[in-house]
Amino acid sequence: MSLVTLLPFIVLIGAMFLMTRSAKKKQQQAVDMRNSMQPGSGVRTIGGMYATVKEVNEDTVLLDAGPGVELLFAKNAIGSVLDDDEYNRIVHGIEHDLKADDTVVPDDASSLTGTDEPADATPAAKPLDLGKKDADADAVDGADAAPQAEQAEPKKTDGESDAK
Repeated sequence: MSLVTLLPFIVLIGAMFLMTRSAKKKQQQAVDMRNSMQPGSGVRTIGGMYATVKEVNEDTVLLDAGPGVELLFAKNAIGSVLDDDEYNRIVHGIEHDLKADDTVVPDDASSLTGTDEPADATPAAKPLDLGKKDADADAVDGADAAPQAEQAEPKKTDGESDAK
């Protein structure tokens, strides 16, 4: 056999070796992650449930999902072990890196206007007119509108047009 006929087989075997090597590497990382679980660490299961590890056994993990809720899971069902900051951020909404001197945004914009009283307390100097401007102009010109309507050409209603 020549080298040209063996080359596709060599490339195929090399690709299979590289794919199995990366899969084994990912499996080893998952096993290391599951073995790093300790009681008190936060985890996410493969189903998306967040819980705290209460007890670690050979093949199982006892999780505390809430007050009085203890669940027994297989170690393979643990999707990831979370660090404390990430677990508290997701489950409790607690951010540890917030600065104490950050500006607080108020619920209303009254503090942004420069006055201490809310916007509802200031009396309006002029009432707000929400009517249409064109309707007001037509009401004023209502006396002139009637004679103009009589002078206008009648509209065609049968679908005819002036274009030929």
